[in-house]
Amino acid sequence: MAGKRETGESAWSWKRGRAGALVCLLVAVLLVRPGLVPNTPGRAGSLLETFLPWLGLAVPVLLVTALLRRSLLVAAGLLLPVAAWCLAHAGTVSAFGQEADGTVTVVQHNVSDVNPDPAATARALAGTGAGLIALEELTAPALPAFEGVLAADYPHHATRGTVGLWSKYPLTGIRLVDIRPEGVGEGWDRGLRATARTPWGEVAVYVAHLPSVRIGPATGLTSGRRDESAALLGEALAAEPLDRVVLLGDLNGTLDDRGLEPVSSLMSRPGPGFAFSWPARFPVARIDQVLTRSATVTRVRALPATGSDHLPLEASVKL
Repeated sequence: MAGKRETGESAWSWKRGRAGALVCLLVAVLLVRPGLVPNTPGRAGSLLETFLPWLGLAVPVLLVTALLRRSLLVAAGLLLPVAAWCLAHAGTVSAFGQEADGTVTVVQHNVSDVNPDPAATARALAGTGAGLIALEELTAPALPAFEGVLAADYPHHATRGTVGLWSKYPLTGIRLVDIRPEGVGEGWDRGLRATARTPWGEVAVYVAHLPSVRIGPATGLTSGRRDESAALLGEALAAEPLDRVVLLGDLNGTLDDRGLEPVSSLMSRPGPGFAFSWPARFPVARIDQVLTRSATVTRVRALPATGSDHLPLEASVKL
């Protein structure tokens, strides 16, 4: 009797693992419909959306559960989160190949206001040969280093507050874009707009740095000011008269984060590439973005670390 019972318990069964199968279903639903999670309290929905690709790590955990429990129910249920993850994210995996005609390479980088070697960072960015380079957290002491290094290859540039744009193409229509949240005083300048006259026509280029968010065990995700600033940026983009627009910036959020919807709903999502950009030592999310309107970001990738806590992003923009 004991031997038969041991044999029965060791065999794979459809009767064990109901809880694991329910977890498989839950993970699949969250991967496809993260908006079902409410944003209160603690903006739990935005927090999930920020790290959404990593929800796929539940799959190997559930696989181990299926093996230990010898549960056919969990093993079959694993097909749901695997299919959901592929549906949501598999299209972001791609190689970075040769540029097509009519394509501009752009670089986006939060260079950090405590960067120990801004000149080295500038040389690394110039080495990409990008047509446009957008920078955030430019400080007054570091600005001369960037201007000195980039001047030879980028004769056109503009800065407003702590954001800047360097270009191989002539820039006109340069102006400040006010994205200050309520209660933030004068001098907090983190947005600019310029027209780049490329060989393929004029393009409105925006550079923006939205307020930081905070994550705490008691408060969850604190993103009120970021969301307010995103709404102001969205208003500016909606009012832009040029058809073709490129937005480069540290938006302090992923494109799945509903807090960025005022911006992301107006722009096209980039093409393949996870391109996690933050934090530089172990990137887990892409909070730096390259977005377009009436143009296409065909590919995007993260570049090697500089002296910043962000990784630079390089993207191909087909005009």
